[in-house]
Parts: sequence; C-alpha cells; structure tokens
Amino acid sequence: MQFAAAPSLNTPRLTLRGWRESDLEPFAALNADPRVLEFLPRALSRDESDALVAHIQGVFSQHGFGWWAVEVRDSGDFAGFVGLNVPRFDAPFTPCVEIGWRLAPEHWGHGYASEGARAALDFGFGPAGLSEIVSFTVPENLRSRAVMERLGMLRDPAEDFDHPGLPDGHRLRRHVLYRLGAPA
Repeated sequence: MQFAAAPSLNTPRLTLRGWRESDLEPFAALNADPRVLEFLPRALSRDESDALVAHIQGVFSQHGFGWWAVEVRDSGDFAGFVGLNVPRFDAPFTPCVEIGWRLAPEHWGHGYASEGARAALDFGFGPAGLSEIVSFTVPENLRSRAVMERLGMLRDPAEDFDHPGLPDGHRLRRHVLYRLGAPA
C-alpha cells in the first residue's frame, strides 16, 4: 500500500500523523471490536479495514487532510484516527467536510478525541481554509455527541437526517448533525 504524505499535528499528548504499515493490524482489530462497533453498521474484515486506510490515503492526496493516525506521544501506541473527511454520500448538507474520530477502547476516557479533534479543527480552519466543519452520529452515541459539544459544535434538530447509506428501518439510520463555523 502507498502511504500518502500527511502533515503531522502535535498536541500536548498526541501526534496526529500519516499512516504507516504498522498501523494496519491494530486498526483492523479496532474495526472488529464490538465496543467500537456499537454505533457503526458492522465490523470490517482485515481487507475492508486496509481498504479504508487506502481510501484515507486518497483523501489526503486529494484534499491535503484526512483521518490522521493518532499516536499517544508518551507510549508511541497507535490509538485510532481523528481528522477531517469528505463524506461520500448525498444529503441536504453535502458537499461538506466532516470531523470524526475512532479510537480503540483502551484509549477512551482520556480526552484524546477532543484533544485530537481540536488540532484537526485548527488545521481545517487554518491551513485548509475551510469555512465550516460538520460532524454527525446516531442520537444514542452520547460520547461522540459530548465531544462535538465540547468542541463548540451546535445542533439544529431540524437538520437531523436519515443516513442514505443505511436501509429504511436500520437501527442506526437516524443521525444528528452538528456544525461549526470558522472563527471570525
């Protein structure tokens, strides 16, 4: 797999960096973990997980941003991803750039999602020149919604939507949308 060049972002405890071959195995384990999958449609096979990393590489190549691999600075552990993405579906709010995160459970509860997301937002509103960033999840995903709110993102219930990538009646189809505009 070709690994795209990606700018590194440093926070007090994390390095958001480009992906490495050594990230593929722990990322596949994360994508198959039932705790991580609580609000995702299904587990990914190793091939599907690797294909997601290949897609992320393409986003970096095309846009100069993407879902950065998250490394805990003190330990060097791969923790998951945090970053910016261009959704591949049509909805009333697309085209757009979303911020998202997916961390291994052993890295939950340390504030890493918020810390990494703040760095990604700074990059998005700074070097990437974005005017708005969105985020979305299912209503029941209170942990991710709390991160969105800590970041200052706002939700208008009138903008909640049914995810077009999920069939009618799917337990995860309904999503809430949060938005954040660039600082003045």
